[in-house]
Amino acid sequence: MADFLPAAVAHNQLWHLIPLIIAISLVYGATRHELLAPILANAVRFGIWMIGFIAVVFAILFWVARGL
Repeated sequence: MADFLPAAVAHNQLWHLIPLIIAISLVYGATRHELLAPILANAVRFGIWMIGFIAVVFAILFWVARGL
């Protein structure tokens, strides 16, 4: 039971990443464009890029942690 609790807490903290990525992507898109369609297109593209970058960093850190 003691091993489960830290994993559950860490898993719940990842849910904060979704609205954070959405907010950052929309703000970044709004700084580049003024119309809604280009803002949303840029936000989706930037959001996908950010998720990919976070996944790569996570994979590297996971690999390093398992190798030690």
